[in-house]
Amino acid sequence: MRTTHLRAGALAAATLLALSACGGGSDDGDPGAGSAAGSDGAKQVNVYGADGNMNNGLGEDFASSPGALAGMRGTVLLTDVGQDFRDRLLALDPSLTNFNTAAETYDAVVIASLAAQLAGSNQATVWAPYVNGVTFGGETCTDFESCNAIIQAGGNPDYDGVNGPLAFTEPGEPSVASFAIESFTEDNQIDLDAREFVQAGDLADAATDEGPAPAAPGTTGAPLVIGSLTPLTGSLSYQGPQQIAALELAVGDVNAAGGVLGSPVQLNTGDSGDASTDTATQTADRLLQSGANVVIGASSSGVTLTVIDAITGAGVAMISPASTSDRLTDYPDQGLFFRTVPPDTLQARALADLIGGDGNNTVGILALNDPYGTGLADNTAADLVADGLSEDSIRSLVYDPTAANFDSEVSQMVEFNPDAILVIGFEETSRIIQGLNAQGIGPQR
Repeated sequence: MRTTHLRAGALAAATLLALSACGGGSDDGDPGAGSAAGSDGAKQVNVYGADGNMNNGLGEDFASSPGALAGMRGTVLLTDVGQDFRDRLLALDPSLTNFNTAAETYDAVVIASLAAQLAGSNQATVWAPYVNGVTFGGETCTDFESCNAIIQAGGNPDYDGVNGPLAFTEPGEPSVASFAIESFTEDNQIDLDAREFVQAGDLADAATDEGPAPAAPGTTGAPLVIGSLTPLTGSLSYQGPQQIAALELAVGDVNAAGGVLGSPVQLNTGDSGDASTDTATQTADRLLQSGANVVIGASSSGVTLTVIDAITGAGVAMISPASTSDRLTDYPDQGLFFRTVPPDTLQARALADLIGGDGNNTVGILALNDPYGTGLADNTAADLVADGLSEDSIRSLVYDPTAANFDSEVSQMVEFNPDAILVIGFEETSRIIQGLNAQGIGPQR
């Protein structure tokens, strides 16, 4: 397990080429080696995924088909959080097997708590201007207790949390991010031994305004009320259990250190569902009526875009641990939307480096039709072109994730016959992979 730092441009692809020896890449110097010939002499297509399909949940759909995913690699927004953090989450929920977005959820609670203490108010319209400054400049601290001690001493905290340095940009999102390069084994499970971590982004892109002058040390006030839009159901429900555990752990840590403004932080969780339901709207209404000052969520970019106007319009902040659509970067949110995950532009960079580093000269992209899918697809294609591929060598198809089948999309990929196929999707990915494998252009090895 290693960590590599990526930088934009074609040189970053060369960095990942060195890392890809354990996956689909080749060390023979052939720029087309990414699509090797199979045992029958047929072209072997490299298949890639991202986030929502690079997990063991996809493997469970192929339990009776060994090797069905063996050639699939991809990127996942993931931090090497360490065993101590995982053990603390497991103490709250021993059934956890996935820790994706847990660190981002935990850090969201701590950031909101520190900003409220600095502002001397639980009202988001008052403490939101302090949020960015909590993540850069000042004295480095790694938990609420040590950061709050700096505040109470009249100092300026720089919170480097479970997720590492965040250094928010002006729109309130990380300037740097950690991604894991994941791959599947012959038993269709994520190969933990082959996992590698890469860093994307640049700390130099962080904002410079650290916010207004802080309130006097020891300021007390009404309790900070935190609500959540957590995916307990729907296509991202695999993130729900670890997010709930992270919320409870973070609030417990904050309250154990004295709370915020002299009072315990209150937590009110709720289900976000996914973009196919109105669950998030109903939950958001309930959270607003119950007096939430900040909502941690949503995970789905589509869900976030559905409720952001109602929440921020009510003067309540949102801090998402998983919404990555770049549409949110410049969204008119009245300065009340933040996220502890980077925009798709950073993950696109990591994906383009992985795909290009494996020597692929033609790339097909299948992306679900939502802000996350189309945004990540467009940005990845743009980065591949910037790295030297021609626009004609990339074919992007947007699909309806609720479609009865994906025969048309698979047929178009067969006709295109690319070196690589990137699938950006969620639970419907299994049906797409089945179609690709049936046509001999999938990850089956």
